[in-house]
Amino acid sequence: MAVVIGGMVLDIHATPSIRLSNPRGTTTPGKVDYMLGGVARNIAECMSKLRPKPFIISALGLDNAGNLLLEHWRSLGLPVQGIRQGLDITTATVSNMFDIDGELVAGVASVESIERYLTPNWIQQFSSIISAAPVLMIDANLSSDALMVSCQTAADAGVPVWFEPVSVAKSRRVAAVAKYVTFASPNETELLAMANAVTGGNGVLPVRRNLDNAKFSIETLFGTLKPAISVLLERGIKFVIVTLGSDGVFLCSRGGPRCLNETLNGAQSLGMEEELYSTVMMSCPPDDYSRSTSFKGSSHLFVVHFPALPATVARVSGAGDCLVGGILSALCSGLNVKQSMAVGVAAAKASVQAEANVPTMFDLAAMAGDAGVVYSSAKVIFQTSAL
Repeated sequence: MAVVIGGMVLDIHATPSIRLSNPRGTTTPGKVDYMLGGVARNIAECMSKLRPKPFIISALGLDNAGNLLLEHWRSLGLPVQGIRQGLDITTATVSNMFDIDGELVAGVASVESIERYLTPNWIQQFSSIISAAPVLMIDANLSSDALMVSCQTAADAGVPVWFEPVSVAKSRRVAAVAKYVTFASPNETELLAMANAVTGGNGVLPVRRNLDNAKFSIETLFGTLKPAISVLLERGIKFVIVTLGSDGVFLCSRGGPRCLNETLNGAQSLGMEEELYSTVMMSCPPDDYSRSTSFKGSSHLFVVHFPALPATVARVSGAGDCLVGGILSALCSGLNVKQSMAVGVAAAKASVQAEANVPTMFDLAAMAGDAGVVYSSAKVIFQTSAL
């Protein structure tokens, strides 16, 4: 089973019911919800609902928030052996404020317990499970030492690592472990922070997206992000997956078109038995282009744009996590990178249409149909030598 290491968090979501031009200094009528959250937890729950079920390594307090999170985890039939608990642990909590359209406006995170109690020693207790996994997903809530131990354990066993940046501040923790990372999934601002962190400076400038209300074309947007993407690829990250909100996702690699047809080692043998695999294969059959041998080696920058799907937005807070969870689930079922990207975008659509961070259930037939639309609309926007 896949292993996920990182935060289990109680999210407090506040959404106003009226639009105010200046809400500062006063309360606003609206709705306050308690949500089960945390990047690692959300990704793992998404995976559990798409199969196969993951193993999570995390930390919870013996408090009301921790009991709520643990009870729900058990109700999903997921293993809890990797969840550290103790009276001295305060369960991580995040308070988010959204605008009336469901977009995040501000948030405050109290998640120090994850960094303090997800120690290298705790993680090393599960080294045999990590070493047998098809993939390891780590979120940047971990301390630098915990990230390093997790990555080294995976590397020793040849297990690919997925790095989820969590936030701009924490995304910089990639600097010490970049050489171990197979997949990274930053948004635009996290991408720039990561690129500056691995180079030890601030040479990659921020992107000004909405200057004079002008909307960038996808090609122009990629051009502005290309320096940062190239930096991460040069540092050894094999796939950089840049999330762009309503503009979709960039999949970036130095492997040429053949990278689209790659699968996880050990996953393919299980794929034919997986409902997700068989359902998606019908709507996203492998194409000849992804088997192209025109680019051999690893010196060619190759970028594919996957469009976002139209959706009726309820809340966007879980979209990025479900994108990652969908991709990982698809990869673990034996689907290739291109197919898995399409599944991830479909899972993100289902997430934004749900009130919770992760939908109560996924309709595989509807997801496969959405994935088929994304798959057929994916467009190569850049391919050339990166040298």
